[in-house]
Amino acid sequence: MADSAGIQQGSPAVGAAGSVPAAPGAGGTEGSGAAGGSARIAVKKAQLRSSPRPKKLEKLGVYSSCKAEGACKCNGWKSQNPPPTPPRTDQQSHTVNLQEPCRSCSHTLGDHVTHLENVSEEEMNRLLGIVLDVEYLYTCVHKEEDADTKQVYFSLFKLLRKSILQMGKPMLEAQENPPFEKPSIEQGVNNFVQYKFSHLPSKERQTIMELAKMFLNQINYWQLETPSQRRQRVPNDDAAGYKANYTRWLCYCNVPQFCDSLPRYETTQIFGRTLLRSVFTVMRKQLLEQARQEKDKLPPEKRTLILTHFPKFLSMLEEEVYSHSSPIWSQDFLAGASGGQIPIHTVISAPPVARPLYYSTSPVSMDPSTCGSVSPARKTASILEPNPVGEKRKPSEPLPHEENKRPRVVGDIPMDLINEVMATITDPAAIPETSLLSAHSARDEAARLEERRGVIEFHVIGNSLNQKPNKRILMWLVGLQNVFSHQLPRMPKEYITRLVFDPKHKTLSLIKDGRVIGGICFRMFPSQGFTEIVFCAVTSNEQVKGYGTHLMNHLKEYHIKHEILNFLTYADEYAIGYFKKQGFSKDIKVPKAKYVGYIKDYEGATLMGCELNPSIPYTEFSVIIKKQKEIIKKLIERKQAQIRKVYPGLSCFKEGVRQIPIESIPGIRKKELKDPDQLYSTLKTILQHVKSHQNAWPFMEPVKKTEAPGYYQVIRFPMDLKTMSERLKSRYYTTRKLFMADMQRIFTNCREYNPPESEYYKCANLLEKFFYTKIKEAGLIEK
Repeated sequence: MADSAGIQQGSPAVGAAGSVPAAPGAGGTEGSGAAGGSARIAVKKAQLRSSPRPKKLEKLGVYSSCKAEGACKCNGWKSQNPPPTPPRTDQQSHTVNLQEPCRSCSHTLGDHVTHLENVSEEEMNRLLGIVLDVEYLYTCVHKEEDADTKQVYFSLFKLLRKSILQMGKPMLEAQENPPFEKPSIEQGVNNFVQYKFSHLPSKERQTIMELAKMFLNQINYWQLETPSQRRQRVPNDDAAGYKANYTRWLCYCNVPQFCDSLPRYETTQIFGRTLLRSVFTVMRKQLLEQARQEKDKLPPEKRTLILTHFPKFLSMLEEEVYSHSSPIWSQDFLAGASGGQIPIHTVISAPPVARPLYYSTSPVSMDPSTCGSVSPARKTASILEPNPVGEKRKPSEPLPHEENKRPRVVGDIPMDLINEVMATITDPAAIPETSLLSAHSARDEAARLEERRGVIEFHVIGNSLNQKPNKRILMWLVGLQNVFSHQLPRMPKEYITRLVFDPKHKTLSLIKDGRVIGGICFRMFPSQGFTEIVFCAVTSNEQVKGYGTHLMNHLKEYHIKHEILNFLTYADEYAIGYFKKQGFSKDIKVPKAKYVGYIKDYEGATLMGCELNPSIPYTEFSVIIKKQKEIIKKLIERKQAQIRKVYPGLSCFKEGVRQIPIESIPGIRKKELKDPDQLYSTLKTILQHVKSHQNAWPFMEPVKKTEAPGYYQVIRFPMDLKTMSERLKSRYYTTRKLFMADMQRIFTNCREYNPPESEYYKCANLLEKFFYTKIKEAGLIEK
């Protein structure tokens, strides 16, 4: 039997309890005091459950109705001589006599617990757990000062009390059951990582995952402000909506952390974007402030992660949280070609909320009998560690090799070598900073660093006839009008003003120290599939700093989000060079019928276009190129180190040998077979041996699409033994290297597409070993 009690959807409950409410906006996380409090309650439950049966009956009798004949209405047995003060836990309790009368109805304790005589120990222990939760909530009700919070405490108290009377399971009765919004916060952050960082190498993506886990962990422990506190801080907010979410959070996430007889959910799994929007700004501010205050306590390996990467991560996430068109909150986000939704734990999942790692100089007592406030202590959690110590991986959380595979060109360089090189350059401390004055630094590098430090900001703004004017946006629009007027003197000022303030036009503004220093004014034509860039300028004293390139990169990413992949603009002779550097050309990809009559025509200007690639993260593109160059540089250095290898001297002459073949000298490259017929004959023999091997059967023919769905999306350069036979007959293999490269590609492709435990993977390994044995026997490589 399941008992339920109605919880008013708008009533705040347990989370912000305490005799001294937190200051408005002072969200925080439940610190070591909270963890210690739940632990103490668990210890008390364990002690009570190990007590003698009469002691258990006494405890349950207090909350059990009288079962004596005569329809007694007493709903709980009371001792005739209750102690004036609660007995100390270190003192032995007196033995309870089942014949002791109740001071309320005069019936004995035995009459109150007759229904428990045949109850199993397991069921009795479950009821005892509810009893301690009732006592904890009872104390909370009397200590709590906030009226709304007190009301929900009392509702939960009655729910658990009723569960004991009816021997049922407590079940909250509400208009909606969890989850309350889809996608959840956890899924949204998961989508955000995929959307923004899927292009990064494995090591860097792992860093982003750590940041995401850290963020989700903070939300799961975040202490929401009460609705009354929020009304004081944000008067014009949706008070009813916040109050409903606040109540749900308290009933389903916060109270069950201490009263484990209630069902427990993680905040990030049952709430979505609405709750995240209501707490994100305050939470971000406090987390960053806390990080700055605790920077001296941070271990060196965490310092860069917390102080440098985490602020950037939060800034990028904030944009997606408050954007009305962000794709990460779509239910269909990342639906693959097969139509299946990527599981919620594919990228990240919040760590369990039972054992966080905190800074604490002294434990905070949570014993209701000794605490001034029985509510969870408001101690901010340290953000040094995203996961509890010793936490095990969830079953649904993938192992590293189970990460989503992205299509890539498979070359002849072993992946082990690539990963080894990547490990030497992905550590931020190990990557040498490129001087901003260096010829090798990217044009937008200085601007990107300034944005990361918060020196500059980018905002897409525009005028509106439907919404109440925003003073700050209007000031920025006036600033943009001034910048465009000064930098484009041949353009009429009235014309600039009309377009900048036209509701159909938007402007990507560049803000530095609170003032506008540049921007790009544009008009989107979604139905035609392009955007017209009208004005583009940066104030003269802020030029040659990479702002123009970074502005355009932000504009490209903004349009990729809105699925518009073509830019058109009329450039004068002074702007053609800039637009060429940004990927524009005179070769217009948009059909003329699409833009004629839509785009504004300027006399004496040149029409230029740019086609966007949605798979390119433009604001980070130069960083990716820099890393790729670094990889190539490291690979070249390793190759050069091998070439420069010093071999030992020849000792054979001391033993009387007069002469040796030159190719037997270590370090002398094996000479290629000069005779084409001899090479053909040798390669043909080797290929025949390989084809007749027992493990060659998977590689005899090209892979069929019907047998391996998606194979040609993963493997860009397929190869098989039949194709090699045809190439050999056509005398394609003029050197041994060409032949060996194709054969190696067969094995590499197989291992790329198939899991290590598959039969195909094992066949590739065995056949590869056999192939190199034959190559060595033929004298084509050193043994």
